[in-house]
Amino acid sequence: MISLRIHHRTTYRYHQPVWLGPHRLMLRPRESRDLRLISSEVTVSPPAVVSWAHDVFGNAVATAVFQGMADHLVIDSFAELELNAVAWPLFDIDPSAMVYPFRYSNDEWTDLGALTAQQYVDPGGRLRDWARGFVRGVSTDTLALLKDLNAGVASWISYQSRDDEGTQSPNQTLDRGWGSCRDFAVLFIEAARSLGFGARIVSGYLYNPDMAYLGSSGAGSTHAWAEVFVPGAGWITFDPTNRGVGGSNLIPVALTRDIRQTMPVSGSFVGMTDAFQGMSVEVSVMPTTLTG
Repeated sequence: MISLRIHHRTTYRYHQPVWLGPHRLMLRPRESRDLRLISSEVTVSPPAVVSWAHDVFGNAVATAVFQGMADHLVIDSFAELELNAVAWPLFDIDPSAMVYPFRYSNDEWTDLGALTAQQYVDPGGRLRDWARGFVRGVSTDTLALLKDLNAGVASWISYQSRDDEGTQSPNQTLDRGWGSCRDFAVLFIEAARSLGFGARIVSGYLYNPDMAYLGSSGAGSTHAWAEVFVPGAGWITFDPTNRGVGGSNLIPVALTRDIRQTMPVSGSFVGMTDAFQGMSVEVSVMPTTLTG
């Protein structure tokens, strides 16, 4: 088990005062069997009325409402947590799903719903054909298939960080041969969905103390990865950027259907067309105490 402290600061600056619209904040880590949240606090400058709710996926979402004008906006998120995920997990897959292809139960298929549907157009079935290249035969070990697909993304695509907003479509990533962690995750998820799996995007933080993982320029950063539902085992974590399976170094914040639903901070302002000066994001993921 490891205890971590996370500080995530987002700063917006404007050339002159503007009216700040409501801002939607997804910054609170998700508690689970593997993650115990000790404390979580969000502070905003200028002061705002902050209210909390859960979205349709069960993610904690804060809404900050401002009064008056301001020439800056600073959002600080602080969290302390204990992470107890296993580095090399074993998965108790139901016998009915050990071999691909398999069939989800009627209830599972209904409940997975949109998580089985591809979110990007796949002209000519290019992505589907690429994904099928990892199927070894008429009957393929399910977990081996998913691991091969996960490793295959990193084999085909070179990692390249991108500061610009948005995510490449899977076919764009295949065409370009490079992408960021969110492009890797979307490619993997859409490929898995094309094979009939239920999958969801995960955004949160990567703990990288030894600088051994891609997607971080320091001990920690924001990150995107994937989860696939396999009967018996449940949701299995895959980090295609680092060919990882399991979440021993991953701190989830948001689980969603589409990458566009995972924005940590989103909002608007009203002002002159040239009012926006710039923004910066700083993330620190540091250990507090190590225990056995």
